[in-house]
Amino acid sequence: MKLKIPSKESLREKIKPVNPLNEILFVSSFPPRECGIATYTQDLMQAIGQKFGKSFSLKVCALENSTQKRGYGEKVKYILNTSSHSQYIDVSEKINRDKNIKAVFVQHEFGLFSGEYGENLLSFLYTLHKPIITSFHTVLPNPDSKRRDVVKAIVTASDSIIVMTENSKRILENEYFVPAEKISVIHHGTHLVACPERNTIKIRFNLSGKHVLSTFGLLSSGKCIETALDALPSVIAKFPNTVYMVIGKTHPEVVKHEGEKYREFLETKVCELGIRKHVKFVNRYLSLEDLLEYLQLTDVYLFTSKDPNQAVSGTFSYAMGCSCPVISTPIPHAKEMLSDNAGIIVDFQNPKQLADAAIELLSNPKKRREMSLNALHKIRPTAWQNSAVAHVELFKKIMKTEQPIKYSIPEISLNHIKKMTTESGIIQFSDICRPDLNSGYTLDDNARALIATIKHYELTGEPADVMLIDVYLNFIKFAQQNDGSFLNYVDKYGNYHEKNKYVNLEDSMGRAIWALGEFISRGHLLHGYFSNRAEGVMKESLTVIRQFESPRAIAFVIKGLYSYNLKNKNPFITNLISELADKLTSCYHKSSDSSWKWFEEYLTYANSVLPESLLCAYLATENELYKQIAKLSFDFLLAITFVDKKIKVISNRGWHKKGEAKNHFGEQPIDVAYTISSLDLFYEVFGDEEYRNKIETAFSWFHGNNHLHQIIYNPATGGCQDGLEEHNVNLNQGAESAVCYLLARVIMKKYIEVKDGVEEKKLTYIPIASEYGKEKIYIK
Repeated sequence: MKLKIPSKESLREKIKPVNPLNEILFVSSFPPRECGIATYTQDLMQAIGQKFGKSFSLKVCALENSTQKRGYGEKVKYILNTSSHSQYIDVSEKINRDKNIKAVFVQHEFGLFSGEYGENLLSFLYTLHKPIITSFHTVLPNPDSKRRDVVKAIVTASDSIIVMTENSKRILENEYFVPAEKISVIHHGTHLVACPERNTIKIRFNLSGKHVLSTFGLLSSGKCIETALDALPSVIAKFPNTVYMVIGKTHPEVVKHEGEKYREFLETKVCELGIRKHVKFVNRYLSLEDLLEYLQLTDVYLFTSKDPNQAVSGTFSYAMGCSCPVISTPIPHAKEMLSDNAGIIVDFQNPKQLADAAIELLSNPKKRREMSLNALHKIRPTAWQNSAVAHVELFKKIMKTEQPIKYSIPEISLNHIKKMTTESGIIQFSDICRPDLNSGYTLDDNARALIATIKHYELTGEPADVMLIDVYLNFIKFAQQNDGSFLNYVDKYGNYHEKNKYVNLEDSMGRAIWALGEFISRGHLLHGYFSNRAEGVMKESLTVIRQFESPRAIAFVIKGLYSYNLKNKNPFITNLISELADKLTSCYHKSSDSSWKWFEEYLTYANSVLPESLLCAYLATENELYKQIAKLSFDFLLAITFVDKKIKVISNRGWHKKGEAKNHFGEQPIDVAYTISSLDLFYEVFGDEEYRNKIETAFSWFHGNNHLHQIIYNPATGGCQDGLEEHNVNLNQGAESAVCYLLARVIMKKYIEVKDGVEEKKLTYIPIASEYGKEKIYIK
């Protein structure tokens, strides 16, 4: 007998546009109830709250299956006893009367709701007069007619459906006849971790020198842990130092029906196989911090589920997020995520295949490393921060709001910059988040790092910044040649690189002068020893800057000279600024016309520096022509780079040439940061609120307001990923990106009220030893 599906319009009032500062109600199991969906919901809510806490209030309608009372926190606003049919309607009506709730988000698993195939949920959904989003955690293929009808009724009652894999989307479309446009795929979220230091964590857990295999999750027979146990003797024969960790307590619903029967079966099997010294049961419900540490010390993760229809697994998603190579049975989620050499698929309940795969990976550290990196690239788009952005984009659509969403900003962190900095300077590149010393050092990066750290020190008075400042200033001095010019490239041994002989170095020299000017203008923050060194380098460089032809090099120099001259007002420097600014105005007049208001026949990189430098020249000289050209050219640039309430800087795939279509993708953090810096000055001078709005829009690019809706700044490491491509983010976190994010982040401090834990501090005297003097110098 088919279910009769009523018309949604007959049961629900029309949905009106709502203010985004409204409440989303999650209908789900929730901690302290112990189940996977409870943990998932908690993680998702935390991610959305951290990222969009000023835009949404998130509450819970907790699902219970008994009269047992749990100690819920303040997040739980309603409780629905799913075993009571009348409560589905009663709670739904209460939600209808709650004017604060503007949308309801249902986490669906068939076992969570009573009735055949959980059909009692329908009474709840069809009583609601609120927008509904339903997330299907399981989508079963080959449904019988009753299951299909229940699912279709849920879909009809919902404004939007979320699934976690492409396979689930295909099943809904092909077997449940759900319109594709109603379905969104948002993968199971994963936690960002700082670069896993596997051996260091192993030492803490007394596992140093061990090959660690692991499985985690609430235990039940469906996980088929016995497959791994049967495979283990073969692995141990090849690698006697192998340890297999079975992490997690028995699922509460399993305990309720059969006690610890399954765990006892596994423990008996361990004894029968004679592998007691090689198997550790961690029989407890772990905190997130503990769980992630266990995964980070894991060499190979084993996923042995015997359910071919398991739609998604949060457990191996978390393992991939911790850079674990994964061996998995062929559930749909695994086949989707472990392609492209991101893991190994083995047959269900096949210990020999599992053993062979484990031996292959343990025998080949290089392959393990490659698979680990592939897994990380595959899983990184699913980070909880990205999941939060994807969900909020859907909320905006369903709630029909046009009001902008406010992105929260993480704390300022210099962790990655410190990690990238040696006694010589800041290292150029990184391999994901590990500094790549072979890439050497550049004047470019150390100059920008000097600007960023002195500005951070000005903001916070953080004593540790002084050590960094000392390193970066030393590098600039080291890079200067006898004639006042600078070299850019230095190898890992501290020698000048061959590239200095055949690469144009003007832009690098311009950046050095910019950095010196910014630093000297803040010289009062530190002991005079520092500003005296910087002054000496700056004066030596003045002999070469008149030779510069590159517009960007000229622009960087103007910015540096403007800052340098803020206090001294030296007429010689002012005249030099005018001389250089005239070069830029000449470039502008040669290339610009009524539709192309620019200094060259193309837009390349660091474009905003050109109009910004002319505005600096105006402030130094009061020449109105500089101001006029600065504004015309900057507004022209902004019209090209701000599209659909997002910033899309010029692509590094190919420059934007006059009269030709703009290239897309290949966006880099440096250009976004430079744009923010320029907007900051233009807002200060002109007071146009549109500039201020664009500052926030541009900065939100780092936090997910881009075409992929993915974060570029990594709050776990404090680094910034190197670029935004068409289909992926470049996960490497080099010096340029990290420093440029910090430059932008320091500017944002004055525009956005944020609880970032960085307090204004009084400057304190601290001793440092310097190579330029025998005595210790005290820093103000």
